[in-house]
Amino acid sequence: MDRFLVAKRGEDNLKTATMEVQMVTTKLIKPASPTPSHLRTLKLSPLDRRFSFMAKPCALYYYPGGSGDQDVERSKRLETSLSETLTRYYPLAGRYMKQTHSIDCNDEGVEYLEAKVEGLQLSQLLSRRDEMIPQLDHLSGGESSTPLASIQVTWFDCGGIVIAVRIHHMVVDGFTAASFFNAWATASREGLEEGELVSPIFGLTSFFPEGNNLPKQKPMPPPKIFGMDKLSTRRLVLDEAKISSLKAKARDHDRREPSKVEVVTALIWRALMGVSQAKHGRLRTSLASHTVNLRPKIVPPLPPLCCGNLLTKVAARFTVEDSFDMALPDLKDLIGLLRDAAKHSIGEVPRQDLYSTAIKYRNEVHESIEKGEEDVFLFTSWCRFPFYEADFGWGKPVWISRTHPPAQLTVLLDNPGGDGIEAWVTLNPPDMLQFLQDDHILAFTSF
Repeated sequence: MDRFLVAKRGEDNLKTATMEVQMVTTKLIKPASPTPSHLRTLKLSPLDRRFSFMAKPCALYYYPGGSGDQDVERSKRLETSLSETLTRYYPLAGRYMKQTHSIDCNDEGVEYLEAKVEGLQLSQLLSRRDEMIPQLDHLSGGESSTPLASIQVTWFDCGGIVIAVRIHHMVVDGFTAASFFNAWATASREGLEEGELVSPIFGLTSFFPEGNNLPKQKPMPPPKIFGMDKLSTRRLVLDEAKISSLKAKARDHDRREPSKVEVVTALIWRALMGVSQAKHGRLRTSLASHTVNLRPKIVPPLPPLCCGNLLTKVAARFTVEDSFDMALPDLKDLIGLLRDAAKHSIGEVPRQDLYSTAIKYRNEVHESIEKGEEDVFLFTSWCRFPFYEADFGWGKPVWISRTHPPAQLTVLLDNPGGDGIEAWVTLNPPDMLQFLQDDHILAFTSF
């Protein structure tokens, strides 16, 4: 049994209540139907092979209400619908074959854990969610590396449910993870009938060239800080009003209005520049690197639900030309740099150039990190991925969380209403203290 403490506020003072997360069952869920023999082996694409780690989990929080009897029925429905969904997402139930860089789609199953929480209602957890960030791993699936996917369903006495999925990154990216979550939710809510949903397509190797003359990819340099215990994650919340104020401040009247992802990226990039400036005594050249989904850029277009890793990194560069210049740039200038990078880096990508394009831009970022002569700030956005649409039959989620990664990284998520952003920023603790004192961070975010 895992046990951790969460502060619970009373009317007049701060009380401490113990929340117990107790594992109830652990099993393997297999596809409802055997995977056909011609789909038994899934060869990983060159982009898939870059990922040798388990993706960090995504957890969805629900308030279905109801009695214990309903929890039993919901539990059965979740297992049955997961098994049905795995007939379409069959690689998740397979096992990785390192020697052949492939997935043996042998239907051995995904890891499925059920847990219950005692001593705390889901509403209490959510009311103090920022304090709970270091503890969210207790709700977020197993650590086993053998099953390619681990799912944990946690039940609260109040009827609340947390559904967390952790899938190996060599099989999915954020787009694929969102499509799996929603397919499972649809199967739970309505059932999966043949032809009702677009079936996922695996096997990206057919879109990549073969041979020994492929461009070499530089590995991601190892982090300078090891271990999540040496990193700190804070959740910055920007609601619709804050986003509007930020856009107004950053607006360049010669350009279109910036998107919420652009303004929040610029805000955090500028604050991180200030942290670096305080540390080094001068303003440094820096890169803001964003992960980019390549699917919308590929010509001719790929099938609608092409699963796997189809992403790269695109970096905007702020160059310090005068070493005596200590003034941080304006937000609108940083937004201009982000837009120019997105516009001039990747336009339409012919299928035959997909791999070389992805590797080119990833290598540029990795080379900058390796040299260490300029700051590289990493961002990834899950905004507009439809996680908040995942209705298992008892309503849409009230919150989505990502556990803090073992790297210095900023993850952008939609807020529940879709009109704001939650920015999950992970830094080492001294830098985090400096970051949170930035004047723009204090003015436009809550945390």
